[in-house]
Amino acid sequence: MTDAFVIAVDGPGGAGKGELTRRLAMRLGFALLDSGAIYRVLAYAARKAGLALFDEDSLVEEAKVLNLSFEAQDDGVHVMLNGEDVSSEIRSERTAEGASRVAALPRVREALLQRQRDFCMPPGLVADGRDMGTVVFPKADLKIFLDASPEERARRRVLQLTQAGREAVFELVLKEIEERDARDRNRPVAPLKPAEDAVLIDSTHLNIDEVLEKALELVRSKGIKV
Repeated sequence: MTDAFVIAVDGPGGAGKGELTRRLAMRLGFALLDSGAIYRVLAYAARKAGLALFDEDSLVEEAKVLNLSFEAQDDGVHVMLNGEDVSSEIRSERTAEGASRVAALPRVREALLQRQRDFCMPPGLVADGRDMGTVVFPKADLKIFLDASPEERARRRVLQLTQAGREAVFELVLKEIEERDARDRNRPVAPLKPAEDAVLIDSTHLNIDEVLEKALELVRSKGIKV
């Protein structure tokens, strides 16, 4: 661990973690870690290689060779795998579902743990995930748990898919979100839950600018100039 200031942002999918962490990283000039994307990339790479998502041994080996980086830009976070932008490819519902399954495998999580910690560098890191404050960076300087109701998260996902020109049925998206939440919250290793010292932000009735300002207030309270 370096002397970097670490902000851990955890919470369920669709709460707005990705947009919040992108804006924080750009505003503060910090590095960015999207831990969920790591698992998505692994699921994506595994399927391309013809690996079964229950084959833990093969997934561990695949995890060891992932060449991954994140670039926070105005138009979003670009996920680079072996120098190729795979941002669009890893955002499908199929890949998201595969990532949730992959993330439930203990040895896969262990293989990716140090790689996530290696993203920490001065002046700071904004880490987006489900166990950033509880497992990956338990001594993070600031821990935020960003949440929203399942219905609101489903509404946002449907809007996102529709704007991208893809069909989406609210009831099906809500069901997928609830099932993923249940897996993430009940898995035996690193379940989704707030760290004891995390600050809860409920984004159900907040827009992204309001969420960002609440987060920046917390950053300022830690003595960081914004």
